Amino acid sequence: MSRRVHSRRSRVAMVVILGGSLAAACAAPGSGTAQPTAAASSLSAAPTCGTAPVTLKGYFETGFPLPKALTAEFTKQHPNVTWDIREDQFAVITQNAPRVLADDPPDLMRLPQVSELVKNNLLKNLDEYAKVYGWDKWPASQLEQMRMAPGGAVRGEGSLHAMGLNFSMTGVFYNKKLAERIGMTDPPETLADLDAALAKAKDAGLVPIAQFNGGATGGLAFPLQDLMASYGPPAPINEWIFQKPGATIDTPANLQATQHLEKWVKAGYFWKDVNAVDYATMMSRFIGGDGLFMFNGDWESGNLDKKMAGDIGFFLMPPAQAGGKRATMSAPLAFGIGANAKNADCAAAFLDWVATDTQARTIGVQVGGSHPMGPADGPMPPVAEDSVTASTLAAGARIAQDNGAMDFIANATGAIYAKSWTPNLQKLVAGEQTPEGLLKSVQADYQSQVKGG
Repeated sequence: MSRRVHSRRSRVAMVVILGGSLAAACAAPGSGTAQPTAAASSLSAAPTCGTAPVTLKGYFETGFPLPKALTAEFTKQHPNVTWDIREDQFAVITQNAPRVLADDPPDLMRLPQVSELVKNNLLKNLDEYAKVYGWDKWPASQLEQMRMAPGGAVRGEGSLHAMGLNFSMTGVFYNKKLAERIGMTDPPETLADLDAALAKAKDAGLVPIAQFNGGATGGLAFPLQDLMASYGPPAPINEWIFQKPGATIDTPANLQATQHLEKWVKAGYFWKDVNAVDYATMMSRFIGGDGLFMFNGDWESGNLDKKMAGDIGFFLMPPAQAGGKRATMSAPLAFGIGANAKNADCAAAFLDWVATDTQARTIGVQVGGSHPMGPADGPMPPVAEDSVTASTLAAGARIAQDNGAMDFIANATGAIYAKSWTPNLQKLVAGEQTPEGLLKSVQADYQSQVKGG
């Protein structure tokens, strides 16, 4: 979560995906002094990494192979460029991000939620790069979630402060062999169909949903936001995430979604120890056959195609009403350049290469399992029709058709995931929080964090 959503996505974490965000203070921490995030000095041509030796400093999320696969290929094509990469769990990155960007800014960094980082002038403004590389001619929706208005007031508009390595998306993976045991031959078309499949799985002695919810990242945020997408439109949720004035997460549709999640908890559709399960443990158990469904992101598609070839399916969360449009978390796997990064131009050249080079885009699909960033007519590698990667790419096209992309609810503020969504979801599982109380608590925390940021 990183999904990068996480992040098409933190992996939230995107994931977490969509990743998600666990960071931190609104006041700029650290002893370093960051400069205001003015756009890169006016550029007459697209920067390159040149021919002299360059060492790019990276701060990446551990456990996800796409960034390192891309950096290795970049060095293969540009032998003068080497990498000094530090890796941490996403929870650690989100907590460290303000201090690292202030004190020892990397050239390229996996980003948590960016609002506070922009407000504190810790990220480089990428507008000039966008002009000379032509990023501003890509589909606008690719970059929207990484834009912020002057002063960091509102996300979704204004200057570009990050770029994506790909465009991640979440949905529901399922074990085809276990699905056969309950007579499920096609993905559910409605929420009622999904409920029926969950009940059959429980009756058959299977674990209906493999999910994590332990530690600092509450993985039940994935099925919760999918349920929100079933019950209501995505626009109000995006407005809340982008900090539009007056936006609230405490709506009638979202209350229905949270109540539905509570029904799943009370029905025993998750592991009994779900509050102690981290992301890596969830993946290990699911790959081992312990769980029919898993709410997760397409960043796992390549991994699942290797380890469970032919045995995994994928579908978008079905709507509450038959024939309804589909919506889901779908966002770039965001990376930024430190405001005072030593090799900013070379880092920008790398980001452009990721989106436009044929081999880089192939790695994005085959390793990242998701659609590359870049121009609408950018090259796409062939994908086996029976692969889960093919299913996730097709689902992404459906989301584009239905205009159903949302950012991850963990990305609304720098602290909302760790300090509000996660503890409240863990309390919901433990029977110590109600759906009504959960939404009111999260909204109160959000208002405090937005005002204080």
